[in-house]
Amino acid sequence: MSMIYVTVNGQNLEIPEGTTYEQLAEHLQLGDDTMLVQTGNVLKELIKCVQDGETIEFLSTSSTPGYLTYKRSVNLLFYKAVQDVLGEQAARDITILHSVGNAYYYEFCSEIYKPSKVIAQKIQEQMEHLVRDDLKIEKYNMRTADAIAYFREQDRLDKVKLLKYRRSSRTNLYRIGDYDDYFYGYMVPSTRRLHYFQVECQDKYLLLRLPRRNQPSEILMLEERPKFLHVLERSKEWSRTMQVAHVGELNEVITSGNIHELILVQEALQENLLYKIAQEILEQKKKIVLIAGPSSSGKTTFSHRLAIQLRIHGLNPHPIALDDFFKDRNLAPKDENGEYNFESLDCLNIELFNQCMLDLLAGKEVIMPRYNFIDGVSEWSNNPMKIGKSDVLIIEGIHGLNEKLSYSLPSDCKYKIYVSALTQLAIDQHNRIPTTDGRLIRRIVRDARCRGNDARSTIARWNSVRAGEEENIFPYQEQADVMFNSAQVYELAVLKQYAEPLLFAVPHDTMEYQEAKRLLKFFDYFLNIRSEDIPLSSILREFIGGGCFRI
Repeated sequence: MSMIYVTVNGQNLEIPEGTTYEQLAEHLQLGDDTMLVQTGNVLKELIKCVQDGETIEFLSTSSTPGYLTYKRSVNLLFYKAVQDVLGEQAARDITILHSVGNAYYYEFCSEIYKPSKVIAQKIQEQMEHLVRDDLKIEKYNMRTADAIAYFREQDRLDKVKLLKYRRSSRTNLYRIGDYDDYFYGYMVPSTRRLHYFQVECQDKYLLLRLPRRNQPSEILMLEERPKFLHVLERSKEWSRTMQVAHVGELNEVITSGNIHELILVQEALQENLLYKIAQEILEQKKKIVLIAGPSSSGKTTFSHRLAIQLRIHGLNPHPIALDDFFKDRNLAPKDENGEYNFESLDCLNIELFNQCMLDLLAGKEVIMPRYNFIDGVSEWSNNPMKIGKSDVLIIEGIHGLNEKLSYSLPSDCKYKIYVSALTQLAIDQHNRIPTTDGRLIRRIVRDARCRGNDARSTIARWNSVRAGEEENIFPYQEQADVMFNSAQVYELAVLKQYAEPLLFAVPHDTMEYQEAKRLLKFFDYFLNIRSEDIPLSSILREFIGGGCFRI
């Protein structure tokens, strides 16, 4: 028997040639929490064979790639259980809609099937049964043309349309027992690794609740987010109105030559909502509009477009940046690594902000602060501000929804808006596009154009950015008076031409290469849309440039 040599956690091992990573993990008694392996900067599934001379790192659900593999595999398990409980037609009919608070929301496309607590319980029990049986999750490769014919025969047209535009001549499918499906990303080798999930019924949805990455064995209580769920539902209705719910449908619109009309409809839908928001601000006599949202949500362009709508309603908007209320840099709090934490609320001079706003509301003339980012000190503006009856203050910043920021301001004068880019487009009925992917791609493109940052540095900072959002933005989103989804159903087909060269430039020997590679593979699904077709006032212009607003 031929032997090979590998290194695992600094330990040199001699193992038989042909050993799989799964067998090696079992030999090392790593447990069922092992999801993937990383060798160098390459991710591999556990079903692959170990190669001679490799340095191997086993990834659990505590890692981002491992956690995503777990979620994706449980999603496959869910569809297999739906087929077992309700039949093949039901598995084709049910679609994944959104992810809210570590729960996937599924909806039946037709009225043949009705979600219920009884059905949810049966699916839960069947999933648990499949885990106990330790069924293999098989990966097999076939010609893309054959995969298209296979899914067409099953009347799974979402996958037919998706694969129709793939350039690759071959496609990977996954199988559990008698259930086959196409999924974007890696899977675990068998069902026994999928211990933690909970299936529930909520109104018209079936919910698949999953653990958090840092708490892999615990499923937390589902947070009530009615406003957030409402904006997701509205966005899905928009995509259905435009008959573009999946990537394949978007590609068909592009090839048919009707993309310009789709863009105009999407922009008009957003403009109509902006008009209604401005009308509500007028009717409720609000004087202070507070706008917040996570990174790359398009808050700045949203603020400009809202200002135009307010002017149409006879109001006079005044933009105010919360950044101008920063304390001197040397007074900023530091994180556990000793670095300045500029996303902390404590970076702002909250008392000064409240005093300035109260004085303005009282009709006083106020000299506003202005932050000098070069020297890191607070200065004073040369132009005093005073507002009248028709004036409205538009304040943008990540802490806008936090009541600690505006604690002394009368609640009846405040109007809070949460802006986020909630991707309504899905890859197909069984593969959703994470909202965070859309925002990361926006940020990669914008940072390269406006800030001179390459894709590698943007990817490297992304986890820190998201941690700040989890602490400073997401907990307050339900306090908003209205939520605005800035994502556009067509935008990834536009961003592709800007993002791909930046992602290809990420060096293969860096930690960020795997994420760049994943995003490049993701872009393979999309055809291009010319940037010339994008209106100058579009939120997308904030990222690709060429817009009509000074940003």
